[in-house]
Amino acid sequence: MLREYLRPWKLATLAIGIALLIAGAFYYEAPDWDVPISLIMALLAYLTAPWSLRVLVERQWRMWPAMLFATWFTVDGCYWIYWHFKNPVALELMREANFPASLSLYAMCGLVWYYRGSLREALAQMRKMGSVPN
Repeated sequence: MLREYLRPWKLATLAIGIALLIAGAFYYEAPDWDVPISLIMALLAYLTAPWSLRVLVERQWRMWPAMLFATWFTVDGCYWIYWHFKNPVALELMREANFPASLSLYAMCGLVWYYRGSLREALAQMRKMGSVPN
């Protein structure tokens, strides 16, 4: 499991995502978008989104409560805690808009990081299936 979190392609995509979130925090003037919450939510998504998707895809029914909690906490819970203490007015203004956007990003992260293996292994499997030309 730890090996999956340390794969260079996953760490590179995490770094790209964090860079985009930080750039967005400076570019857009949203009252609830700053660097710390970008880092918190990105790192939590990195740790939980692929697992949450795997629980859904593999129908691991016993894990659903934990998966739902991990998803909620990453998408909304940590956001609520952070903004509750930093700026409750921003929380009140933006929480409703944040949830669908964050949930969509969480699902996309799950898809990007779902694969267990290296890029070389992924390409080999796709070639074997005929998805990628030699």
